[in-house]
Amino acid sequence: IVFTSNETVQLWSAEGKQLCEMRGHLDGVNDVEFSPDGQHIVSGSRDDTVRLWSLEGEQLSEMRGHTSVVASVAFSPDGLRVASGSDDETVRMWSLGGKQLHKMRGHTKLVKSVAFSPDGQR
Repeated sequence: IVFTSNETVQLWSAEGKQLCEMRGHLDGVNDVEFSPDGQHIVSGSRDDTVRLWSLEGEQLSEMRGHTSVVASVAFSPDGLRVASGSDDETVRMWSLGGKQLHKMRGHTKLVKSVAFSPDGQR
């Protein structure tokens, strides 16, 4: 998978063949990640949104709530939740359907990276 500085996410095979292009973001894409089962992709963008995609390029959900650039996204190890970190100084937890589950405050600067522990509890 590769993402570009424009609004698209592009999925490529390991042999260098473009498989599909995902369109929907309104500004540049900052981060992408495969789900643990390899069946979905999540992306975070400068348009303040997180989006969930099928491998065929269909947008499955849009996660809105951040008030600034989304810098980082991560799937939980079980693949049922997504975390996002933003320039709005928050980390948010989402269901795959796009519902915000938690909003974590406390950072005093931009959040540039998010990750789950291997057991998904932290």
